[in-house]
Amino acid sequence: MSRRRTGQGLAFLAEDAAERAVYVISVAADLAGMHPQTLRQYDRLGLVSPARTSGRGRRYSYRDVERLRRVQALSQEGVNLEGIRRILELERQVERLEHDNRLMRARQAAVERVFAAAADGEVQVLPSRYGRSRRAGSPRPAREQALIRIEPEDFYG
Repeated sequence: MSRRRTGQGLAFLAEDAAERAVYVISVAADLAGMHPQTLRQYDRLGLVSPARTSGRGRRYSYRDVERLRRVQALSQEGVNLEGIRRILELERQVERLEHDNRLMRARQAAVERVFAAAADGEVQVLPSRYGRSRRAGSPRPAREQALIRIEPEDFYG
């Protein structure tokens, strides 16, 4: 499941390491403080589904071990296995939505920027008139400035 990511910093290297499936079931069970049979049961129930080798052996990642610990904590709080499955499903959905939200905010921020050049050549970043409404306190182009709108398709289209 290792994907090559470029230009995104060390945080993604750590994320890749957390997702790398390296632990056999006995090691993962020790790390999670459980019996290997419990891990097999959780796999059958879909609570924590590890990666598989070509010989169908289970390989757990650090993130899988964290999930196992989360399952154990919820179980000790009295949540039944179906409840735990639903909680984990909702937590994964929240993670996906937060990730999508970050991507959309980044795209929106890029779309909302407008660059204006004054007569003296000074460049300013202005909010877009066709994006969200102008924020209070953001600069307006002076009357002697010309606003030139350049779209990506002007370069690539």
